[in-house]
Amino acid sequence: MTGFVGAVVEAWDELRIHRLRVLLALIGVAVAVMAITGVTAAVAMLTQGFTEQMERDMGRQVTLSLDAYPMSDQAPPATELDAVYTTALERYDITWATRDWYTNAPMRFPEGTAQVELRAVDPDFGTMQRVRVQDGRWFTDADTESFAPQLVVNQAFLTRLGVGGLDARPTVLLGDEMPVRSAVVGVVPDTWPGAEPMAYVLYDQLTRWYTVDASSGWGAPAPSLKVWVPPEVVDELSPMLRRDVMAVLPGWDVQVWDNRDTGMQALDDGARWVGLGVGAFALLLGGLGLVNIALVTVRHRIREIGIRRSFGATSGRIFFGVLMESVVATFVAGLVGVGLAVVVIRNVPVEAVFGGGIQDMPPFPVSAALVGMACATGVGALAGLIPATVAVRVKVIDAIRY
Repeated sequence: MTGFVGAVVEAWDELRIHRLRVLLALIGVAVAVMAITGVTAAVAMLTQGFTEQMERDMGRQVTLSLDAYPMSDQAPPATELDAVYTTALERYDITWATRDWYTNAPMRFPEGTAQVELRAVDPDFGTMQRVRVQDGRWFTDADTESFAPQLVVNQAFLTRLGVGGLDARPTVLLGDEMPVRSAVVGVVPDTWPGAEPMAYVLYDQLTRWYTVDASSGWGAPAPSLKVWVPPEVVDELSPMLRRDVMAVLPGWDVQVWDNRDTGMQALDDGARWVGLGVGAFALLLGGLGLVNIALVTVRHRIREIGIRRSFGATSGRIFFGVLMESVVATFVAGLVGVGLAVVVIRNVPVEAVFGGGIQDMPPFPVSAALVGMACATGVGALAGLIPATVAVRVKVIDAIRY
């Protein structure tokens, strides 16, 4: 252990003496390690950003969606569907679930009444699909028993209502012949520029206060049931849910699908390999530069090596000493590269890059830092082999005469 520490200290002293010669090569190594480490961390952030965006559209992993459609005009009505959903959730001990129904309803704006897209859901929908409320709040279980409907609307809805925020406690009339006044409790950002007004409403409140016109041709005739369950129960639970609904609604087409196959793994792997390839190429160039500089350094130290051999230094000692110079140099460069990668990643403008930010920001991957340090140390060891071999083959008498 003492010999190893002494070799490391000696290597560090030599680097300090020849620091100008190795500086450029070490800059290349540090940049390469920063690229490898930073790209690995950036891929983790990119993957999380895409995952959250897909979860806003399709639900969290793994979400089962059950859809039912009547096959003919003689099919029984869907009056028992809500009871079937409730029974299934209790029977299979499902914690996270929501009904999801696209429809529309008339809303009275200052310039007149207009049909507005409604999405009738349950409170769990906000968590299951990562609804981002930029002002106000999302629904709670207590809202189900409120004395009037409550709405979470998009920014376009609020703009058309003629208010700038929720400080004025805005309300809107929902319905046509017997409208009910609904309070706006939350605002979500528009999905795209120029989006039309839309609103979320609790399913139980919508069916209590407003009868949707089935002849409007908008939306499904019955709400979908979405459940968020562990991946290991998906294959077993899907056919059981389908069977339960089909038993109550004969003549209906019932389908269950999940969101496991999203293609995120291929995107993750592709981005990671591209980043690692670029970093490895830069690391190789830095290693080659370090080899050239180390060879020049050994040539200038031939007399020193000969004197050390004449005083009893073994070939192993000489080999290990020269090798450690490259290893220590690239190890220090690796530390600098990892530190720079951490600084860059922590200062990435997440809001600008990912549009709305990441809710569950992944921690900086320690594995990325370890991989970067391992690569830097490995390149240093490989770069030091040739100069160390040249130093060992130096003959004592020739070295002293040099």
